[in-house]
Amino acid sequence: MRGSWKPARASSARPDRRRALPHGSAARPDAWPRFRTHPAAPVIIALHAPHSSARTAAVLTGPSSATTPHAVTTAETARPGTRPPVVEAVALTKKFGESVAVDGIDFVVREGECCGFLGPNGAGKTTTVRMISCVSPVSGGEIRVFGMSVAEEPRRIKALMGVCPQEDNLDPDFSVLNNLLVYARYFGIPRREAAGRAEELLEFLQLKDRAATKIRTLSGGMKRRLLIARSLVNRPRLLLLDEPTTGLDPQARHLIWQRVRALKKLGTTILLTTHYMEEAAQLCDRVVFIDHGKVLAEGSPEALVRENVTPDVVEIVGAGEDLLRELAAMDVQVEPLPDRVYAYTDRGPEVHKLVTERFPVEQCLLRRGTLEDVFLKLTGRELRDH
Repeated sequence: MRGSWKPARASSARPDRRRALPHGSAARPDAWPRFRTHPAAPVIIALHAPHSSARTAAVLTGPSSATTPHAVTTAETARPGTRPPVVEAVALTKKFGESVAVDGIDFVVREGECCGFLGPNGAGKTTTVRMISCVSPVSGGEIRVFGMSVAEEPRRIKALMGVCPQEDNLDPDFSVLNNLLVYARYFGIPRREAAGRAEELLEFLQLKDRAATKIRTLSGGMKRRLLIARSLVNRPRLLLLDEPTTGLDPQARHLIWQRVRALKKLGTTILLTTHYMEEAAQLCDRVVFIDHGKVLAEGSPEALVRENVTPDVVEIVGAGEDLLRELAAMDVQVEPLPDRVYAYTDRGPEVHKLVTERFPVEQCLLRRGTLEDVFLKLTGRELRDH
């Protein structure tokens, strides 16, 4: 069993000229990419079932047979920092005329991890994603995806990649099911296999009962889930999610989180952009903060909180000058705002007790430091007009 299963190799076959490729789509490969294994490395075979349907894992990661296992290479079981790179950027630059959107940044996304790009509006996150997905040309530096240059081999890269864009670009004239079936044709997937994949993906994203529904009648959450389903039609090894939950209610957001976690368990490499710090903390193994086109900091969410803010934060409403002097005497870092004061400390319970017992304040809340505190410290609190 250990030596009998071999991963398929991506083909560089010419695209089907009978139908124009959509914006950001890939050429059709003859065989769909699987996780590569080194002949000298031990291969671990495992079955994953993050969803009630056992066939979902097969549709997302391997051949259409429900019994085909997902191959987990030694790279997937290694520590995140030692896994092979999927995306590598060196001195990456993007200019629009005289405006510099991405300013010579370096970063790596490793196999099997979920890496988050965080930053304010206009920071350069989406521009970077568009360059990775071979949609926007690089102005300077280099990006390599699976070891291939985005400038030299965009079609081969796109065949290994799924993209859920920030904007809704579903075809409004088609039903939910037909959006998936038509998109599958751009990858040359046979009709019967495409129908099987579409059925399983609709079940995976809880859209099966909407298969015949027209796009214009779907809610925002359903459209986002369908975009994610569409991005998985070609069984990508790299999934780009550009703000996948923006504008969604908590129920829809948490459903998408569950599905992203399931994809991580299947070994899919994920690059996520988001404005929700809780989302990044929940899903990402590592995050990269970007602002004004530059990388400000990167690391695991826990490490970034530990390195940039204190373990405890005390929020105080109605703090007077006497309290501020007392906090300064205790060597507590204070950030005064118009409506409240933030006290950053590693002695949260002690500071909270002092404030509530000795000073007449309107409100005093003790909480842990979060990724949002890191975001505001690194990028500031000023509103951005972009």
